[in-house]
Amino acid sequence: MKTRRLLSSSLRSMLTATVAALLPAVACAQAYPTKLIRIVVPFPPGGSNDVLARIVEKILTPALGQIVIIENRPGASGLIGTEFVAKAPADGYVLLLMTSAFAINPSLYSKIPYDPIKDFEPVSALTAYPLLLLGHPSLPVRSVKALIALAKAQPGNLNYSSGGIGTSNHIAGALFAHMAGVRMTHIPYKGVGPALTELVGGQVHIIFGAPSSTLPFVRSGRLRALGVTGAKRFPLLPDAPTIAEAGVPGYEITSWTALFAPAGTPAAIVKRISAEVEKGLRQADALDVLQKLGLDLTAGTPEALAALIRTEVTKWAKVIKDTGIKPQ
Repeated sequence: MKTRRLLSSSLRSMLTATVAALLPAVACAQAYPTKLIRIVVPFPPGGSNDVLARIVEKILTPALGQIVIIENRPGASGLIGTEFVAKAPADGYVLLLMTSAFAINPSLYSKIPYDPIKDFEPVSALTAYPLLLLGHPSLPVRSVKALIALAKAQPGNLNYSSGGIGTSNHIAGALFAHMAGVRMTHIPYKGVGPALTELVGGQVHIIFGAPSSTLPFVRSGRLRALGVTGAKRFPLLPDAPTIAEAGVPGYEITSWTALFAPAGTPAAIVKRISAEVEKGLRQADALDVLQKLGLDLTAGTPEALAALIRTEVTKWAKVIKDTGIKPQ
């Protein structure tokens, strides 16, 4: 009996301690939010990620009843802003809007200051999109095959810009060069905005750019669309072939954006943000904006995003190993 009473007392103590530990998190989730919320974009203003962040900001501010602001923390191909969020309090007041670089950087760099799986709570995927292979009009080519021929005739002279090492622009260009058997020079910038400015100004030759930030330049004739990185033609540019059909069989890259929170953020908060984002993005006005930007809606559950990240980390590790892509 004495042993039974001791065990019962021990169980009660463990239960009391467990409940006490859970109460702050439950209370926090019930009261959330009570102050301003920050969405960190680890790239400079002006890029496609920034455009999407503004859409999410307009959805969450009324949905959560608190002001939501965008905070750009660029540098080191997104590593600086991503690390900031990884080390932020896990209370739902600091979120990360990140791109495919989230899954690419762990294999590209020998060491990064966070673990993409352990240090984050997946909140929701947002969008997916192909990249557009774009050239400056002064470049004497009008097709992917002509671009490859020029690159082979002038090894290393043809260059492509990107928003930084490890970004989808960089990886798309490096994979293209590898699969096409050409040598091109990568010129990284501190964000897609500066990379596009230099391309439009004629300082660089090509870019693999997101539709949301590059379509206006194509429509105005300031950039020329040569191809699309996706598996099928892009509806907003139906005359531009996929790179695979235009001369590089098997080539395909689809980029994406997603929302994350620091690891340990209460599940109730994560699920609420996820649900509000998905509901807002599925509204007719938001869908119309996404369609005009060339973005496919992929919003879903935290569990779906977690599965995507595991798949993407494995996929890009193989691509980086096979192509020998290295930080410059």
